[in-house]
Amino acid sequence: MKKIITHFTLPLLALFGLSSGVSVAQNPGKNVETGTLETLIVARGTVVMAVDVNRLNGASSKEARMETLRFQAMDESFFPILVFNNELRGPKLGVMALTGQDSPSLPASLRESYSRLVIEKVDSSAGYDIVVRDGKTGFVFFSVEGHQYAYDAKAKSLQVTDGRLVISDAFAKNIGRPADAGAVVGNISIAATMRPIEVSKVVNGEVESSVMPASGTIPGPDVIVGDVSGLAQFGSSSGTQVGLAVGTDSCNFGVENLHWFQNPDNDHPVIPQNLYRMSGGTANTDRFEQVGQSSVKHAFTALTNNICGLGCNGVGGTNLGSGCSDPYSASLNSGPTLGSRAWINPFTGAYPRNDSATPNNSHSGHTHTGPSHRILTEIADLNTALNPGATYYAEGQYVTRHEYDWCSTHPGQCNMNNNVSYRQYSVTGTGSPFSFSSVGSTQRQKAAIRAWTGATFVDIAPDSANDGIGVVAYKVTNPSAGVWHYEYAIYNQNLDRAIQSFSVPLGCGITASNLGFHAPPQHPGWTADGTVGNTGYSSTPWASNQTLNALTWNSETLAQNPNANAIRWGTLYNFRFDSNKPPVTTNATVGFYKTGAPIMVAIQAPTPDVCNPFQMSGVVSRKVHGLAGTFDIDISSGAAVECRSGGANGDHTFVFTFSNNVVSGNAAVTLGAGSVAGSPSFSGNTMTVNLTGVTDIQKITVNLSGVTDQFAQTLPSAGVSVNMLLGDTNGNKSVNGSDVSQTKAASGVTLDATNFRTDVNVTGGVTGSDISQVKSVVGHSLP
Repeated sequence: MKKIITHFTLPLLALFGLSSGVSVAQNPGKNVETGTLETLIVARGTVVMAVDVNRLNGASSKEARMETLRFQAMDESFFPILVFNNELRGPKLGVMALTGQDSPSLPASLRESYSRLVIEKVDSSAGYDIVVRDGKTGFVFFSVEGHQYAYDAKAKSLQVTDGRLVISDAFAKNIGRPADAGAVVGNISIAATMRPIEVSKVVNGEVESSVMPASGTIPGPDVIVGDVSGLAQFGSSSGTQVGLAVGTDSCNFGVENLHWFQNPDNDHPVIPQNLYRMSGGTANTDRFEQVGQSSVKHAFTALTNNICGLGCNGVGGTNLGSGCSDPYSASLNSGPTLGSRAWINPFTGAYPRNDSATPNNSHSGHTHTGPSHRILTEIADLNTALNPGATYYAEGQYVTRHEYDWCSTHPGQCNMNNNVSYRQYSVTGTGSPFSFSSVGSTQRQKAAIRAWTGATFVDIAPDSANDGIGVVAYKVTNPSAGVWHYEYAIYNQNLDRAIQSFSVPLGCGITASNLGFHAPPQHPGWTADGTVGNTGYSSTPWASNQTLNALTWNSETLAQNPNANAIRWGTLYNFRFDSNKPPVTTNATVGFYKTGAPIMVAIQAPTPDVCNPFQMSGVVSRKVHGLAGTFDIDISSGAAVECRSGGANGDHTFVFTFSNNVVSGNAAVTLGAGSVAGSPSFSGNTMTVNLTGVTDIQKITVNLSGVTDQFAQTLPSAGVSVNMLLGDTNGNKSVNGSDVSQTKAASGVTLDATNFRTDVNVTGGVTGSDISQVKSVVGHSLP
């Protein structure tokens, strides 16, 4: 790599129109005035700034607290550099727009400008080479000094390193510390992939000829959405819905011409359009939802424009030439005679010949309304009074058979997964008709879900050789003390298999409440629309099921309904809930609709407690013996004898104890005479069951079912049996003289754990009444 350091000078600067700020050493003996001069701009890139936030915010601490700010450079930024004979000669005047990837703690003015910062190469007369400023107001925050440029001609990559961020005079005054002007507050680095926009032949210091690059640079055919424009409502509303459309310009980045054979041929691109909304929370960034989807435009007759600046090779008509672009205005994309998505495999681009031409494109057999086939959107989802502060994103996609066909015969030259781009729009209106205006430029080769601020994105490709890709995105917020909101979005870009289920792991101690699901509205069916029975796809919300181990949402299966509301290509569905537990990294499960085993996807979900195994630890027959207190007979073995009276109604109380606290359960007498009186009661780890009508001289069994602990663990049904034999004070299942003698011996003695069984009448002391009661049942026994 050829490095250059600021503040060198060379005679050739005049030739290339460069300032004396940047250059390279000459190569002795080489004619540097003859060769190839390239002008390149930023195709894509990243910028990293490390800043001392303590210094910026005026903190009293003398210690620096460095925070890293990460940005993506806007694709195709006009930040040009000159390269002569593969050696970097330096940057020309230009601007690189930035998209922030963080939410840093910064001074108010810098925080307000954070989403619109740019890096600008300025004239050397300014005293510095590069500044960081507000792209809208022009306010300069930092100048950059001491930086080095490095260029790799083979990779066409530019590196800018070791730059020092210096506080500008204006920014120092703005933050109330003018003395900080000129202070170094951090550093900056830039890494960018460059793309040539002009190539000149220089002979003896004179430009002999200049050409644009001949064509695309990607092996194979490669159609992308080069621009999204003109979002508008078309037609009137119908019921609660309106129909929108957005313009799309395609670009062929491939070196091969892309097939564009119009209907009735099926080797041409189809173009769906989508609309998304980001809203919720104090910053209106808590959730990202799809609020509209269209049918597909079938492309016809490629033009030879050059919107992507690749240098169109001039081929049009039945092919989109290498480097060329082709426009479809929003009006053309609005149809309304558009084709159904249902016919199309979004990965292979295959669909039946004539499916959109006859009979679909004639659209006979159904009535068109304003929203028909356009981006079908609920009025309530656009109403600015109902969605204050929400932001909207229009998305275009090109699906074409030629890319897949080429990939099949040219391994490694597969360009089916980069055909989506989006652009932000603002909405005006509280009812139909709505108007829209663009915000910023088109984000090329990025799905709109990537605009979700603060979210984490996980790409999924369950079978990259045979199917497309998708994204699982999530964001966890803490809206109030002790409450965490979990928001998930699943986007299917071009997976033909579709997605049928989504499962988030739970565990002990986790509560999940306020469960939610969102999906965009589906178009109604029409004749030959590709769905079974021409009924269109179902709009039935996904069912949810919560167990101790997982919270799962799912649509119907393919076997249950071939038109089920699965996450099909070009759609995004949302799943959400609140929990009492903070997040931890774990794996969700994504299940598919048509084919393929489920896959695990890394997400954040609530942190479970460590829970003990749930089991019954004991059961007693409990009675209160007057003022002497409460005494229990352990009946957990099934061989115990309850010898005390249940009174005139045969009332007894069984208390079950468990390893964990219990919250619910049922009880019933399944053997013997008696019944459960009322509902069981719960306290901590105990469950109390009151019985009535229990007769003497029998074995009774009480069965428990549905007993559930605080962690939502449920025990299998189980029971306990006890022998009921009044007067059997020694518990040998027979009443005889031994029991009478035992009772007499306890007469007048203080009742305690050693003799409470002799108080058969449960009065609190042994008296003649107890002795008489035992004598009266002598001879009673149980097997």
